[in-house]
Amino acid sequence: MSTISTPVSSRIPTELQRVSVCSIKYTYVHIDIYFHQNNADENAAALKLRDAVLRLRRDGAFVAVPLFRVNTSPIGPHPAGSYEIWVPQETFSAVFSYLCMNRGNLRDHDARVAWIGPSYPLDLSSLPLRSDEIPLQYPSLRLGYSAKPQLTLEMRLKLGANVEHLLASEKEAARAPPRE
Repeated sequence: MSTISTPVSSRIPTELQRVSVCSIKYTYVHIDIYFHQNNADENAAALKLRDAVLRLRRDGAFVAVPLFRVNTSPIGPHPAGSYEIWVPQETFSAVFSYLCMNRGNLRDHDARVAWIGPSYPLDLSSLPLRSDEIPLQYPSLRLGYSAKPQLTLEMRLKLGANVEHLLASEKEAARAPPRE
């Protein structure tokens, strides 16, 4: 399971300038990954996902900072084992997409799911069978699956190495494992 934490506001901004300035970049955003701490398979899957995020950060796929601490039991508001991943606005969609598609059983829905607010029980029996083929939507926009990569592999590796170097002095940030 995962949650995204953002401050609650009683007024919803609609002015373009204010919305642009107050984007995710200026809000407290992190993703909590939950797992049943007494379920060895879920615990292992959660840690495997965390290691994958660290490796991908190291290799420049995106910037994401799992905190060093992994909660092996409920703590604070968290009802189960958990860990936090801090993600900046610049790579939020890449990290979020990766987690949605590679979460395994760590969330409470069938595929590519996110809840804003409390989750709601769903009857998934009426959904069509799942397919590995992802249809392109609006290819004329050249966005999403239709977009050309903006960073080369070499550029990503340099970016990832730089992020690792910059985080070396941050005691709360987990370290990516060495390359094999």
